[in-house]
Amino acid sequence: MKNGVITAGFYVTGLIFLSFGISLMILADLGVGPWDAFFVGLKLNLGLTVGTWMFIGGFILILINAFLLDKKPDFSAIITIFMIGIFIDFWLLIVFADINELLLPMRISLLLGGIVIIASGISLYLQANYARNPIDNLMMAVQFRTGKSLSFSKTVIEVSIMIVAIIIGGPIGVGTVIVAFAIGPLIQMFYKPVSRFKARLAS
Repeated sequence: MKNGVITAGFYVTGLIFLSFGISLMILADLGVGPWDAFFVGLKLNLGLTVGTWMFIGGFILILINAFLLDKKPDFSAIITIFMIGIFIDFWLLIVFADINELLLPMRISLLLGGIVIIASGISLYLQANYARNPIDNLMMAVQFRTGKSLSFSKTVIEVSIMIVAIIIGGPIGVGTVIVAFAIGPLIQMFYKPVSRFKARLAS
């Protein structure tokens, strides 16, 4: 019971951190992460909403991850995509609804802070080992197939999606480039300390 509560706490807290970090990057308006740019690019070219493309993309990734991991599809991951969308709407439409133009120094601070918070959020909810965001589960699947580190796997995926986002006209900026190269190492940096912290709580 105790372990279940702790695991659920890490899962929900991680998703809150992740959505908060994404929202900060959107507010900074200096370029969003490669996946977000990809989904926005799909919206601009094919219609539908960013959230709808996140759902469609997540469903496809669930199937791809199942193939790479040689397991049955983890359709519970749809829950994670839905929750991230809800939390992002909460931050942007309620908490930050009255924020208008920001000066460049503040935008840079939001960008850098958002990237760090995203990485810490991913490291937190990966501890739960269930209902993972299909995007981040892809990182684990690539690591499983290649035997490389989380950092290498995440960086390769982010750079590849960034290139596709550029091709389809997604909102690419300096923030996109920073995320593509920095998010993997940051997750690697946070993951082990967070794992040790979770183990101490459970003991």
